[in-house]
Amino acid sequence: MIFDPEEEFDVIQRNLGDISYEDQRVLVTGGAGFLGSWMCDALINSGAYVVCIDNFTSGQKENIKNLIDHERFRCIEHDISVPLSLNTHLDYVFHMASRASPFEFEHYPIQILKANTTGILVALGIAKKHGARIMFTSTSEVYGNPDVVPTPESYYGNVNPIGPRGCYDEAKRCGEAYVMAYRKQHKLDTRIARIFNTYGPRIRMDGIYGRVIPRFIDQALKGEPITVFGSGLQTRSFTYVTDQIEGLLRLASVDAACGQVINIGNVNEITVLALAKKVIEITGSSSTVSFHPLPQDDPLRRRPDVTRAKQLLGWEPKVPLDRGLVRTIEWIQSCF
Repeated sequence: MIFDPEEEFDVIQRNLGDISYEDQRVLVTGGAGFLGSWMCDALINSGAYVVCIDNFTSGQKENIKNLIDHERFRCIEHDISVPLSLNTHLDYVFHMASRASPFEFEHYPIQILKANTTGILVALGIAKKHGARIMFTSTSEVYGNPDVVPTPESYYGNVNPIGPRGCYDEAKRCGEAYVMAYRKQHKLDTRIARIFNTYGPRIRMDGIYGRVIPRFIDQALKGEPITVFGSGLQTRSFTYVTDQIEGLLRLASVDAACGQVINIGNVNEITVLALAKKVIEITGSSSTVSFHPLPQDDPLRRRPDVTRAKQLLGWEPKVPLDRGLVRTIEWIQSCF
């Protein structure tokens, strides 16, 4: 079976039901990244006019090549941490710009901090100027290594601010504080999404950009040892990209979500070791598992409480892990 992106965008639109962005003007920062490019495609598919901002340090032009000549799409190469003025009227601002791989935290801590602090300030200023609704894609990393699992939005977090993950964790926490400050002081219509591990086509698998699922798939397809950190008994919950984008689009559109912070993630938990074995099985690989020291502050468990998403957005994930892995494997194979 060959991966067909158009089919995936149609699935998102069908799952959204009556929710439509037709004729809406939407700014997507980080629009050439993994999630950002999916968002741009889904919005165009829903009839929106999209302005994509990306400086292409981790986002890729390949991700938006199918949109470049579209009459309702415009791409601006720009670093969102630097102020800019847009004359186009905007109805929505989606701030999705940030490096997100744990392996990038060591190499680009300042850029990560700026994207989620000065970057969200620029995005908030744009939203204020245009009277636009703004959504900030935060992260489950704000919970750190939680001692409450499943983790609700009310949990304050167990974060090491000076550890190797601090540049990302604390930047997102600061970004959330900026969003709430603009809501309180300027009455901005804001929404914060705390995203849990997401995977699917377009996720980077190369070098320091590679996160666990694309890294495992890449190693399995090449017959290389699967690198598992620690015992592999730490858990994660993985959301397929179409479910994630649907959740974000619901969060941005539903009036009842104004001012809310909402987890968007999958409740099905799996150990990293079980994930490695599942990838080996699905790919038919001869790879073995290679164990390496657990990185500092690596969370032991990750599983969201999505009660609020169910109640306010009518959302919960639909794509089983096995199906999502097959789709991701198909895409990665097409890249070789």
